[in-house]
Amino acid sequence: MLGLILMFLINISLGSVDIDLLDTIRILAGSEVVKDSHQYIVLEYRLPKALSAVVVGCGLSISGLLMQTLFRNPLAGPYVLGLSSGGSLGVALLIMGSSLFGGSFAIMAQSKYAVILSASLGSFLVLLLVVASLWRVRNTMALLIIGLMMASFTSAIVSVLSYFTTADNLQQYVFWSMGSLGRLNWDDLIIITGLLIIGVLVCVGLLKKLNAFLLGEDYAESMGVNTKKTRFLMIAITGLLAGSITAFAGPIAFIGLTVPHLARQLFNTGNHFVLLPAILLIGSLIMLLCETFSQLPGSAYMLPINAVTSFIGAPVVIWLILKKQNLIF
Repeated sequence: MLGLILMFLINISLGSVDIDLLDTIRILAGSEVVKDSHQYIVLEYRLPKALSAVVVGCGLSISGLLMQTLFRNPLAGPYVLGLSSGGSLGVALLIMGSSLFGGSFAIMAQSKYAVILSASLGSFLVLLLVVASLWRVRNTMALLIIGLMMASFTSAIVSVLSYFTTADNLQQYVFWSMGSLGRLNWDDLIIITGLLIIGVLVCVGLLKKLNAFLLGEDYAESMGVNTKKTRFLMIAITGLLAGSITAFAGPIAFIGLTVPHLARQLFNTGNHFVLLPAILLIGSLIMLLCETFSQLPGSAYMLPINAVTSFIGAPVVIWLILKKQNLIF
């Protein structure tokens, strides 16, 4: 927890304008500082972005844990059901649709909230299709295949739109797909924080059932778990969290896929009573670390958060796996 607080303060202090760590603490504490510009930068820009990193890290980590438990597969992630692809399709239709459907789309594409709404609708429609399949498909592997096919189908439509759109529209879409925490303001942060709280509360109520799912749905049913209802809640929470994060911040890779796996490696347990608080802490910490690197401290440039999460996180997980197998020292 102390490491998370320190990383949070470091993240706020670093950027194109370096602010002394003590000055950052004074600003957050409400004390007077020498430069008003520093106070504005911290409170209006860096603090919302740092809090967004914490919320996004927690939300994606919870989604990844739920999907890995549902499919009993460490390679499952929050976007395995096609939610990210659905959100991407919604945004692609809005941004690149002007080339095919007329200029009104170009006007709406300039609105941040039109983009958010389009991504939300795309993710929600994919979620509805998955939930509709849920009541007919008992086999979770079949459900996984349905999700992957939906992702492939929506990606194919995006590819067709990309082929026919203009260079400017394509560039705008590519920038959105790289992900960014700088898009979120205080109002957006309140919305996704509220959704995260709902997700955490539901997960806390499901912890015993999630542990039962680790041994398979047949075992869970023998323990008195309503597997159909539990599966629905797991998918609904994943859709709520992953879909909203994609809508507000764009698709962000790695976090949801590897943080639950990282927690299992570090704590050497599959007990969800331990894993849930662990992934909240680790997800927040890693997301803050990636956001700090993406700012390129001391420079006016920023790297895409999507690239940084994979660039930093993947080698760490590979190293931990090899270390656990005693393949490296």
